[in-house]
Amino acid sequence: MEYPKSVITKTRNGKLEVRGLDSRGRYVMYQYLNPETGKIADRKRKLCLMDGEGKVQEFFIIPLKSSNRSLLVVAEKEETERKVWNPKTSSEEELWK
Repeated sequence: MEYPKSVITKTRNGKLEVRGLDSRGRYVMYQYLNPETGKIADRKRKLCLMDGEGKVQEFFIIPLKSSNRSLLVVAEKEETERKVWNPKTSSEEELWK
């Protein structure tokens, strides 16, 4: 099959590959705060991705000792509806607006 040059990339080994879209959608990222101080309680963050069909995948982003590296770990999807605190508006918000 012929692909446009704009979607072809070259690996470090020089092998050609096509960038194939897996899904497209929205995301929400949040961090964990100490409820007494409002300061960051844990360095990890949670990334929730929603594809165009409404399917949600969740991941923890855990910073490693090297400042520019993080570990992405698949998290079990929480079945309960969640809300997040928005410090800019000082109010709670639905996870998916």
